[in-house]
Amino acid sequence: MTILTAIILGIVQGLTEFLPVSSSAHLRVTGELLMPGREPGAAFTAIIQLGTELAVLIYFWKDITRILSQWFKALVKKVPQSDPDVRMGWFVILGSIPIGVLGLLFETQIDHSLRNLYITATMLIVFAVILAFADARAPQKKELENLTLRDGILYGFAQALALIPGVSRSGGTITMGLLLGYTRRSAARYSFLLALPAVFASGLYKAAKEIPPLLTADGRAAAAAAGEPSLLAMIIATLVAFGVGFAVIVWFMKMIENRSYSVFVWYRLFAGAALLLLLIFGVVSPLPPAAS
Repeated sequence: MTILTAIILGIVQGLTEFLPVSSSAHLRVTGELLMPGREPGAAFTAIIQLGTELAVLIYFWKDITRILSQWFKALVKKVPQSDPDVRMGWFVILGSIPIGVLGLLFETQIDHSLRNLYITATMLIVFAVILAFADARAPQKKELENLTLRDGILYGFAQALALIPGVSRSGGTITMGLLLGYTRRSAARYSFLLALPAVFASGLYKAAKEIPPLLTADGRAAAAAAGEPSLLAMIIATLVAFGVGFAVIVWFMKMIENRSYSVFVWYRLFAGAALLLLLIFGVVSPLPPAAS
């Protein structure tokens, strides 16, 4: 993987992580178009997501530190468990369990068979229709103060659907939020907060497996021979994803205050159809080629 390719993939990750369009699908297809016969791989994707989640951490820093502070105070009974921030902390923890458990149980399938681009194209189209219905028909009256245990768990299972490329982590959770009656802004805010534990855990887990070999001369030589991403490529892509991702969060949170998600619905439909055409004409391979 060249440095230019790493920069482009970092830009793609930053642009698509927080929008309901599936960043993993975009990285999978962009990577193969840039590197014919190869693709970035699930590990590279998980690691550079650390950059975009760092952007979330900074953007929501005040909210996150307040929630954590109140949650820890509740553990030593300095504040009641009924405190809204304490409840939010518990909901994020409980909502992160489904994706964590399913991610570990089906790690092999997630890294390989579920990355079939026919599945990705189908999910892009199917969830575009579901998002369109939720955005147009759901009442959108609830705020995060109204979040319940049931809703928090349902959000968690919606996030777990993002283990299938094409669904979109933000798309799945935002759609669920709308279906449950939350406002567009509330659905998006909780989607971003809920993603933090899962994405950081996944990224750090993959980093712990992939990076140590790259710190040795033999490991670097083996990676280069296999055409796998270098440590420098991962770092550059992660930093680029952070910068672009932060700008996208700022824009997205302002945009949804006054506009619907229809632009993303149409984009998903177009992207799914375009991907099907690329597959039909053999431009990209449905199954993941050797990671690079």
